[in-house]
This record gives sequence, C-alpha cells and structure tokens, in this order.
Amino acid sequence: MAKRASLSFYFSLFLPRGCDSLLYFFAILSILSLFLNHVSRCAFVLADSHFEGFEADEEDIDDQSFDPTSLRSPPLTKSDPHTTQLTPPDSKTQKPDPIPDESSGSESPSSDPPKSASTTFEFWDEDEFEGLPIEQPTQETPKATENATPVDVNSDPSASPKVKDVKAPRSYTIEIVCGTFLIVFVINYFTGKRENENLALAWAAKFATKDSIFEKNFSLLGVGEGDDSPLLLKEGQNVFKFYASGRRYCQGLLATMELKSRHDLISTLYNMVVPTRDEITFEVYMNEDAMDHVVFAMGKKKAAKAMQKDVSDLQRFAGLVSPPSGRKWVVEELTVISESKEVAGDLITEAVLDQVFGDKAFGKFGKGFISMHLSDQQPGTHKKMLLFKFVLPGVNNMADMTRLVALVPYYIDLLGRYKLSSQARSKTEGTRLKAAQEVQKELQNARHEALQRRKADRKKMIEEAEAKLSAEAIRKKEAKERARQMKKSKPKIKMSRS
Repeated sequence: MAKRASLSFYFSLFLPRGCDSLLYFFAILSILSLFLNHVSRCAFVLADSHFEGFEADEEDIDDQSFDPTSLRSPPLTKSDPHTTQLTPPDSKTQKPDPIPDESSGSESPSSDPPKSASTTFEFWDEDEFEGLPIEQPTQETPKATENATPVDVNSDPSASPKVKDVKAPRSYTIEIVCGTFLIVFVINYFTGKRENENLALAWAAKFATKDSIFEKNFSLLGVGEGDDSPLLLKEGQNVFKFYASGRRYCQGLLATMELKSRHDLISTLYNMVVPTRDEITFEVYMNEDAMDHVVFAMGKKKAAKAMQKDVSDLQRFAGLVSPPSGRKWVVEELTVISESKEVAGDLITEAVLDQVFGDKAFGKFGKGFISMHLSDQQPGTHKKMLLFKFVLPGVNNMADMTRLVALVPYYIDLLGRYKLSSQARSKTEGTRLKAAQEVQKELQNARHEALQRRKADRKKMIEEAEAKLSAEAIRKKEAKERARQMKKSKPKIKMSRS
C-alpha cells in the first residue's frame, strides 16, 4: 500500500490537476516540436556526409594544378645562375648536393630546369639597386611540395582522404532542457497556487461560514465590516489570514494559515526530500481583566522542548509537570509545561481529555495537534494571549480537525472565568514581582552601559582632536586649564552688605 501511495503521489505531480489539461497539452506540444527540430537537423547533416569523398577528390585535383611556388618572386641580390633555383628539385630524379662544386662547369639543361627562369637576372648590377631589403626564401612551401603525393583521380572515392572542415552536428540538449524546465515551472506555479487557494477556501467554508464554529462564537468574521467583506486575507501565495472579533473575554482572534510552497518548483522538489506540513496558528488576544496569572503550555515532546528553550516566559516561570497519580492525564506523546501543578490540573479538564487529549480520543481526533501556549506574560506589546497550532488536513478531510478548532472558544471561556487560589496567587505574584525587578535591573544595566559607552566615545573624540592640535594651541589650553584649577582651589569669600 505504501508503494502504491508513493507511486500515486509521483503521478500526481505530472498529471493535470483540474482545468490544467490545456496547459499540459501546450507543454507536451512544445517539447515534441523541439525534439523533431533536433532530429531533422541531425538527419540533414548525415545526408550531406555521403558526398565527402567526391569533395576531397576535387580539392586534391585543384592542389595538383596550382603550385604556390611558381608565383614566388626571385631574390633581388645577384646570385650564381648555376645555384639559384626558383623551384625545389625533385627528390626522385635528383639528390641535392650539400657542397656545391665551384670548379665544375655549367650543368646540363635536363638536370636544372629552373635555369631559364634565373637567366633573366644574370646581368643585374648591385650598385644600381641599393637599400632594397633582401628576401629570405622560406622553406615551408618546398617541404610541403616535397611531401605532397599525387592523387589518382580515377581511384576509389572511399580511399581518398576525408575533408577535415566538416562541421559537427549542433546539439540542442541544453536548450531543450531549459525550455522544458521553464514550461514545467510555469505549470507548477499556477497549479500549486490554485491548490493552496482551494485548501484555504475549504477551511473557511468549513469553519467560518453560516452555522459554523466561529460564526456561532464571534459576531464579526472577515477582514472588513460589511456583509460582502472577504473572509480571508491573502498575504502571499502560501499565507492566508482570517480575523474574527466580537466575543466576551477577548479582543479578537487571528488565524494564520502557512501552507506548503506548492507554487515554487524548487520548494516542491525540496519537500520531496524533507517533508513539510500545512499549519494553522490561532492567536487570541485576551482582555486585561479577563485572565488571571497563568503560564501553561502543552505539545508533542519535540515541540514542547523547543518551546521551553526558546520562549522567555516558559523559561522564567514554568517547568515540566509530571503526570499526577490518581487521575486521568494526557497521552504519553504530549508534554505539559506549567507554572504550578494546580494550574495544569485546572486547565486539563475531563472534557478535554475525553474529546481530544485522552488515550482513546487522541489517536483519532488529536493527530493534527502540535502545541498550545496560554500565558499572561507573552513577550510583545500584548501580554495576555492564547496560542494554538494545528496541522491542516487535506481539502476533503477538513472535518478531522473539528474538535481541535473547538478548543479555541472552549479555552477562551475557561480562562476568562478562571481564578487562582489565594495560595497559588501569592506565589505567582511573588515570582512576577521578582521577574519585574530583574527586568528593571537589566534595563538599568543596559542604560548604564550605554552611558559609559557614550562617555568613552566622547573621550576618544577629544583625544583625537587634541592629537591634531599644534604645540602653541596645546600650551594655551594647558595654561587655561591651570588657571581654572587655581581659581577652583581658592577659598570662597562671601561679602555681606550692612
């Protein structure tokens, strides 16, 4: 079953959701057109490659008919007609003599073909052409001519050398991948955005419409004052807020839904590796005269430890409460943090245990519970607040969190009527007085440190200014300071008039 569920989850990422079939059709059509374009280009290059042999033969024929050394200009200096050659000798018919024999006469015409070309420059006068640069013959062209071998035109085309300047087929893999990613990103953005909106609207339809829990407990629902005002306020693609007011013991309620970033493809891929949940947080702002001295928190073990470590009022006033003997208590998965055992026992009632936090009810109705925090010492401008945090179920399973949402108005009424005993109140007042003194002392220390810091900065600035003064200015300042000290040290004489 787990394997089938995982397969259905992965198929749901690529199958169209709702009215998104048209977007998926365009995406598949775009990917298919890019693929066909790539295949057609590769086929065109392969078709051209069958004629490589014939092109090579034509180039070889052109190379044989054209000798670049025949256009080379002769040197301008006077040289011996018997040793000057404009073309390199043929290695098959003649071997070059490294040491020319000066005593030998003129060579035969058959052994020296370039003689006729060099006879034109036999009677040059060097004095007539002064200052002309002497051109040194290059050796690359003769080597290339010596190493060149004749190519038989009538030979087999397959045996001819291949042309080296044939361009490799261009690959469009990167373009296809980038285009596919952009298309999938756009489709995922719209589908994820719509899914988050549907989830928020499903919650509002279940708990904020006519004859729902909040409609029965609050007189004003939504972010406006009129009847047509929207119930939800969208602050982002995955953040939605709901406001309600008009109830005794409290000023108002603010519900914040923080959903998965389904519109973001990168976040969607990350959530496959590190799963996250859709959460909703309720913040209830209590009246100043409607809540006694209470610091209480409860949550799953991991969340409770994090709350006790991070929240300041739980660090200062509350501690872990062990299960009492002789009465029903919450399930072992939950941890209770309270200022006293009396407060914990009074807030965890039999009705709450039977409905949500008991051994029998928690597995069915409390699986979406994360934490709750009730305190009159909340950090911030509003001290008396109730915080509830739950997991949002799917669109079709909103009824599963009905009992969790019912805890919100239940604890508003419970804490609005709750009064501590005289013994517990004296103890809580003593701890709060001590905490207030510590806070005042911390503020005084902070002000004193700020004052000392300002004095040190001022003194440093004066010293830097004195360091920039000249010797004459320093001398005058010291004289002025001595005169002031002497005037200060003189006894004060009072004169009275008769």
